[in-house]
Amino acid sequence: MKLKKEASAGTMDSCDINIRLENNPLGTTNEIHLKSIVEKQYGDHIRNLISQVIDKYGLESVVVNAVDRGALDCTIKARVESAIQRGLDQAHTLEWSVVHHE
Repeated sequence: MKLKKEASAGTMDSCDINIRLENNPLGTTNEIHLKSIVEKQYGDHIRNLISQVIDKYGLESVVVNAVDRGALDCTIKARVESAIQRGLDQAHTLEWSVVHHE
């Protein structure tokens, strides 16, 4: 599946990550470009998380530009998923539900 348009999610604030997605005009593979304040320690882990979300959506030929400022795993996944939803023009199709515990 390909993106319908370029998309982004996130901020440059501390403990966040900015994700920009675009179709790869030069190839058929996915590329992940990461700049992170914790790249030496967690760069491979962050790339793996991003890749997992991309694979979940079956995206092909996408370029991800990520600028990380120490985001937690849940934030990374949420930002990538939000950018993908925006890029597929499905920004309002996520189902958010509240689990009630008794």
